[in-house]
Amino acid sequence: MFANGQTVVQLLEQLAPKHIAMENDKIGLQLGTLQKEITKVLVALDVTPEVVDEAIAIGAELIVAHHAIIYRPLAKLDTSTPAGKLYEKLIKNDIAVYIAHTNLDVADGGINDWMADMLGIPADGRSSLEDVHTDKLYKLVVFVPETHHEQVLQSVLNAGAGQIGGYSHCSFNIEGIGTFKPGEDAKPFIGKTGRLERVREVRVETIVPHSAHRKVVQAMLKAHPYEEVAYDLYPVELKGRVFGLGRVGKLPEPVTLGELAARAKSAFDVPALRLVGDPERPVRKIAVLGGAGSRYIRHASFAGADVLVTGDIDYHTAHDALAAGLAIIDPGHNIEKLMKPRLADWLRQELQKRSCATEAVPSQINTEPFRFL
Repeated sequence: MFANGQTVVQLLEQLAPKHIAMENDKIGLQLGTLQKEITKVLVALDVTPEVVDEAIAIGAELIVAHHAIIYRPLAKLDTSTPAGKLYEKLIKNDIAVYIAHTNLDVADGGINDWMADMLGIPADGRSSLEDVHTDKLYKLVVFVPETHHEQVLQSVLNAGAGQIGGYSHCSFNIEGIGTFKPGEDAKPFIGKTGRLERVREVRVETIVPHSAHRKVVQAMLKAHPYEEVAYDLYPVELKGRVFGLGRVGKLPEPVTLGELAARAKSAFDVPALRLVGDPERPVRKIAVLGGAGSRYIRHASFAGADVLVTGDIDYHTAHDALAAGLAIIDPGHNIEKLMKPRLADWLRQELQKRSCATEAVPSQINTEPFRFL
């Protein structure tokens, strides 16, 4: 059985939900349709003519890429232009394009965490360079007959409710008496039409994050035996989970800036990189940011980082970093290519869990536009 395009995207959005992307980021379906069977997904950093040819060659019906192919509204679709030719080839070969950009950067277990992992920064103690999205919290209150209390409770908790800080499956349960009188058109699970009923029930209270509230409510309704379920879902002032751009963390032991640069060069598989700072300087607290990081110099300095590992640093920003005492390792924007095998592997595992024969394949095309002489 092959998954359809919508199923593939729903899986991707479990890792990188669209709502955690930065404002006005160009993400989601950009071309084609998801209403079709997908036998192969090609995971790419950029969508270039060579990548499209690769998708055609392997028979992929969907490309999942990090960088958007449509940045601004199109006034016209001129197929004589480079962009128009690209769109035309995709459409003629019925290949859809879906973009996961800053939502994949920000996601727990996404690009910035992968970068930190590859440099040896432990997951414990990591923080973000810049907070991008805070998941709103709701309080769910539902009244359940005693006979189905455990069934409903476990359903909502397993669907994502009850997470408070480092604790999961948090809830509060109070026993009491519920009353109701079924009307003529009702089909009550308990009681008889026209008669006031008193039933021993449990009031279940738990916290639900906005990102999971639909899934939790659906799980609750499915597990609950009543025809009409009495429940409340209302916002609370508690701060929910924070998603941020970039990562900051400490290495287990200090290394020199030159040693960290060599580690980055090897880990990110780049032929060269640029270094700002004394190679013999000891560094331990490391900030990482995939893509272009010039505007995050102050963030890294404020976080107390010794060095920022990022791409696209300009001349004046490099001087600003030197003046602030912040070292920089710039291995280039293209190091985000690390997302290809990792996202393809993650998607492959999720598809296999659901017994889907759809394949996820990392692109083999090098889309680095620069050459090093």
